[in-house]
Amino acid sequence: MSVSAEPTSVDPRRNGSAPADTGLARTDTLRPHAEHAFADELAALAAQDDRPRPARWRLSPWAVATYLLGGTLPDGTVITPKYVGPRRVVEVAVTTLATDRALLLLGVPGTAKTWVSEHLAAAVSGDSTLLVQGTAGTPEEAIRYGWNYARLLAHGPSRDALVPSPVMRAMAEGRTARVEELTRIPADVQDSLITILSEKTLPIPELGQEVQAVRGFNLIATANDRDRGVNELSSALRRRFNTVVLPLPETPEAEVDIVTRRVEQIGRSLDLPAVPDGVDEIRRVVTVFRELRDGVTADGRTKLKSPSGTLSTAEAISVVTGGLALAAHFGDGVLRAGDVAAGVLGAVVRDPAADRVVWQEYLETVVRERDGWADFYRACREAGA
Repeated sequence: MSVSAEPTSVDPRRNGSAPADTGLARTDTLRPHAEHAFADELAALAAQDDRPRPARWRLSPWAVATYLLGGTLPDGTVITPKYVGPRRVVEVAVTTLATDRALLLLGVPGTAKTWVSEHLAAAVSGDSTLLVQGTAGTPEEAIRYGWNYARLLAHGPSRDALVPSPVMRAMAEGRTARVEELTRIPADVQDSLITILSEKTLPIPELGQEVQAVRGFNLIATANDRDRGVNELSSALRRRFNTVVLPLPETPEAEVDIVTRRVEQIGRSLDLPAVPDGVDEIRRVVTVFRELRDGVTADGRTKLKSPSGTLSTAEAISVVTGGLALAAHFGDGVLRAGDVAAGVLGAVVRDPAADRVVWQEYLETVVRERDGWADFYRACREAGA
């Protein structure tokens, strides 16, 4: 028996579905969902988007790409970039979602996989909250469905007792579901996606029914193969995805731009000082991370040992945001070397023995000799004392 009815009404806080109404204004939300934070841009794009749209898409593929990459609309509305990187990467990702193949965003930690996933879902479906967060303890019910055990025991298996997962809801509503950190989910749970992605059907054996995906349904997964605790995807599951690799920023300038934009967005929500006062420190943090990550100085003259951590763009954003908070609450509001030194040390030295040796060697052979970096050198020495 096949059914395509809407899922039963459930507590919206379960399984990553839309958050419950707390009575708070959107401006009071610490971290609004993309469709709320950029509602004006999405509305402006929808109003001027006259290109063909796939079934149940809020925007055309061209408008979705414009939303992510930024641009200026005919009426002068400026769309801010959400992703700074190769345009073709975004175009391939958007085109994949317009087909019946699921999208796998692959890359090292900190390459904005989750960020891109959220904004794609927001632009395509107007809802980025149909989310399964992958962990080592993610059960199969998080991807398929669960049960309201009080109703199950009282009345037996029924649609009223069934608790749909975010994926099941996306199938029934023709929306985009998201699975974050797919490779952290146990392999047997991962494979519960195979039937969903190949047959576009989710069987419910207990009821002798199934939920068939309606047009507009698709799924975005993110994964990386650098972290510990990774479960490799089976070849059968990997074939169900079109894989798009998100690269690290190609140039220091691009990475500085990414860090600056994100820190500005985070800082506004936390009432922190404006970023332009600290661009020099952002550039230093990015330079340090890139050189240690690449194992060579920017001029290519000195080879370096790399620490055990990834030193990603996301970590640079965290370091600078923490530095801004220090400057705001314990300084004069201007980001300086002393505000970021402790954060840089914490990001680099993950292994207290091996990484500390790498850091000290870099500090003495590179930072100490670099023109204009004397204050950064002293601050880092004091932070590590």
